Amino acid sequence: MDMPQKPTFQVTDPATAKPGRSYPGHTGEEALEIARAARAAFEGWRRTDIAERAALMRKAGAALRARSDEFAALMTDEMGKTLTEGHAEVEKCAGNCDFYAERAAGFLADQPVDMGGPRAKVSFRPLGTILAVMPWNFPFWQVFRFAAPTLMAGNTAVLKHASNVPGCALAIEDVFRQAGFPEDVFRTLLIPSRDVRAVIEDDAIAAVSLTGSVDAGRQVAAQAGGALKKCVLELGGSDAYLVLEDAHIPAAAEVAATARMVNGGQSCIAGKRFIVVAEVREAFEQALVGAMAGFAMGDPRQAETKLGPMQSVEARDHIHKQVEDSLAKGARALIGGEVPDKPGAWYPATVLTNVRPGMPAHDEEVFGPVAAVIEAKDEADAIRIANDSPFGLGSGVLTGDVERGERIATEELEAGMSFVNQNVRSDSHLPFGGVKHSGYGRECSAFGIREFVNIKTVLIHPEAR
Repeated sequence: MDMPQKPTFQVTDPATAKPGRSYPGHTGEEALEIARAARAAFEGWRRTDIAERAALMRKAGAALRARSDEFAALMTDEMGKTLTEGHAEVEKCAGNCDFYAERAAGFLADQPVDMGGPRAKVSFRPLGTILAVMPWNFPFWQVFRFAAPTLMAGNTAVLKHASNVPGCALAIEDVFRQAGFPEDVFRTLLIPSRDVRAVIEDDAIAAVSLTGSVDAGRQVAAQAGGALKKCVLELGGSDAYLVLEDAHIPAAAEVAATARMVNGGQSCIAGKRFIVVAEVREAFEQALVGAMAGFAMGDPRQAETKLGPMQSVEARDHIHKQVEDSLAKGARALIGGEVPDKPGAWYPATVLTNVRPGMPAHDEEVFGPVAAVIEAKDEADAIRIANDSPFGLGSGVLTGDVERGERIATEELEAGMSFVNQNVRSDSHLPFGGVKHSGYGRECSAFGIREFVNIKTVLIHPEAR
């Protein structure tokens, strides 16, 4: 009988389109064995004192900081992130480790319930082994955002990372080993997407967390649901920012450009649709073009570079097709919109105006450095346009009236997160997640650590009845 052939994961440098290192993967059976080993490790890990877990998590944060140069370069090599953004990502991961090391015990403390008689409480107990299916765009942060609370809650974890960041996936496992976590508490699977279903359905897995596309979310949700397993989904976004007539236009344009260009625009919470009240549209466009022009393409390995390559030539070509299709339907490019004549996955900072329904820039998530300006008649029209989307991840309000902005952000915008006069971003202190086709469940904060626990009712009566 022929032995199953191991898959190979080939890295391609997005800046040059040249092949990099290749990594041998796991067979489907090896993946199941790893998942079952993680489930076996759960029995000891769940009983490990939370103070000991916290000490190990702090060591993981320290390991990240000590190897920041190595890990930032690895991200640049595999998915094109600038070194500057890579260093910031590593520090954010380390901070998240510290955050949960300090606060997990409080987040998971028993909560007494006054029953007016018998004693009762709510306790939070781990579920088992959680499978994480993670994307390439923040190859360390997406994983640590999941892993720190999951492990601190007493679960074990198995990671199936994106196929273009195998080195990052293995490096993350190595961080937990270096920190002193028991061997099988966190494991990485190098498997193709076709092998994920068998892992989800195996009895070793208790629940699933996925960050990725809407299509991937549908598949994983169906597979997890068929196995009666919980999942948390963080999917796509087409974040809308309202630019109201009372906004300070230069400041609003800087926020908008920052929101659009995070990670080269390759972020689910990047600002994508800028819905501008008509009377300030021209002034905002002029300011936005100036701000976006500051993101010149350059070598991602140079500290001064603000825009590196896209993650792949294929991804760049998809972005350009969305731009071309929008232009063909009447949009107009104020800056950018052309593919540079050089090897690699390069695409310039781009601003499109006259964007209307029926155009990809209006209706779809454009996962790259392309800002779409959409005109609105007034505040009510801007809110209507913002909510007229299948997505509901982040949103923003840019206004000179903070109370007005807070009202719109709180009451009107259909999104999991709404920021006033700042760009949307993830933070360990705040729940992160969306509504509608942007998924369900939350990461980060107390809400995130309680997603993968058994929220358990315990009632104690002084005598049997």
